[in-house]
Parts: sequence; C-alpha cells; structure tokens
Amino acid sequence: MPSTSTTQNRVATKQQQPITPELRQWIIAQAQAGFAAPSLLKSMTDSGWKEDVAIDALEVVLREHLNAVAVQNGLPTATPVPEPQLEESPLFVDVGDRQVEVLLEIANPRIVLFGNLLSREECETLIGEAKPRMARSKTVETKTGGEEVNASRTSEGMFFQRGENEIVKKLEARIAKLVNWPLENGEGLQILHYGPGAEYKPHYDYFDPAEPGTATIIKRGGQRVGTLVVYLNNPTKGGGTVFPDIHLEVGPRQGNAVFFSYDRPHTSTKTLHGGSPVIEGEKWIATKWLRQGEFV
Repeated sequence: MPSTSTTQNRVATKQQQPITPELRQWIIAQAQAGFAAPSLLKSMTDSGWKEDVAIDALEVVLREHLNAVAVQNGLPTATPVPEPQLEESPLFVDVGDRQVEVLLEIANPRIVLFGNLLSREECETLIGEAKPRMARSKTVETKTGGEEVNASRTSEGMFFQRGENEIVKKLEARIAKLVNWPLENGEGLQILHYGPGAEYKPHYDYFDPAEPGTATIIKRGGQRVGTLVVYLNNPTKGGGTVFPDIHLEVGPRQGNAVFFSYDRPHTSTKTLHGGSPVIEGEKWIATKWLRQGEFV
C-alpha cells in the first residue's frame, strides 16, 4: 500500500470533499464495529463520494488510526516509506531509459517483484566491476555501531560508493524513479556473491532501536525504510529470497529485483527475510538499502 505521505499528497490533489472530524470519527467507529473497507467504501460512494477519492480518504484515516493504536501499544511510530506508483495496476513502470515489469505485488508486507530492471549485459558489467574487490561479507553491528563478520552470512561482497561509475549511476537513477525515493537517500550499492552452500539466514534490515549502537548508525541518514535486491545471474538451484512470515520465496532470476519496505523498525512489518543456500551454481546480487534521509 502507498505510504502515508504519498496517499495524503494524492488526497490533497484530488479531493473535493474534505476529511472532516465527523467523517474521520465515523470511519474509525465503523472499522471498530467490524465493518470491512468495501462496506465503508460503498456507504461513501452511495452518499456521493467519487470512488477514487473515497478510497484515498479511507486509506489516510485508517492508516493514521492504526498507527496511533500501534504507538499506544508500544510500537515505534510509522514513517513514510518508498513506494512505487502502482495505483492503477500497471504492467510496466517507466524508469526513464527502461520499461520495468511489475510481476508481483503484495500489500502487507509491502513487497513488489520487478522484472527487467537490468539487462544481461548490465548485470555482467556490475559483476565484472565488483570481482576484484570482493571480501568476506560483514553485517552492521548495532551493539557498537560498527561492522562484524557474522556466521549467519556466508557470502563475500563489496560496496560501490554512490555514483562511483557509469553502471552504478544508471542503476541508482532507475531505482530512485522506480520506488519514488530520493537518490541521495540510498546507501552505496552492495554486490554480494554466494557460492555453493552459502546463505544469509533470516533477518531484518532495519536497525534495532533497542541496541546501543543504533543511534550512531542512524546519524548517517536515519533508519532504513526499504530494500531492493537485484539478481545479477541465474543460480542453477537454490539461492532464493525467502520471507518466512508469509511463506514466500522469490526465485533469483537475472535482471529481476524484489523490493520491500518497512514503515517502522519492528517485527510487525513482517519483513523477516533471508537468502536460501545455493545448492548448485553461484549467486550474484546487488542490494540497495534506502534511508529516511540523505545518506552521508
């Protein structure tokens, strides 16, 4: 589903009937009484609301209400997240120099599978640029704010600086248009290589607010709010991206990319994910993490 800020902007642009305090109270009361969104939508359209405006109004009110309830129950406050423009269920998204396919869309957790983000030649160029700089992968250490080698991640990798070369610039520009998020809010592009048996056990990409090192980490751009994993080759067997909370596995097909966002650093986002062991062949991926603000 679109982020709060995206939805509010659409409502402000299209809405001719305001979200009055009375309407807000009615929507919340009906939802608490057990009426589903389609029933509320029918009531609003029957009373004269345009369907698209009513949908946006319902989304804004219910999202704000759910966030307030979540905070009352001890969850962190939700924040705006990257969001592809998929309101009209397009088959393709124009990213300027390429038409990217929309292959799968899930609302909760927010997951979108894209096809044809990179060509075979572009994937091979990224791998070629990365190979001389590969080293054992590390993970962010939220206890200290540094990095460490972690037994749960048995891959090797490297980072490109943002905009370091032409192929990186091209991919970063596509990603920014694809998910509607400022290019400068992205971390450097990470390239990872998994050989036979290598994996990354299920984990979350946000930084745990309870850990002492998190305050240091988020000084560079705030929390992570989204992840895009781009598949750079085709392993023979294994190597999929798994989401255990919803029993989903995404196959690693060259040029495709899986995107997911998380509006608060909490397990309620259902964004637990991991890289399944490579059974045969090898796996190369590019990972782009997106922050709340400019990553410096």
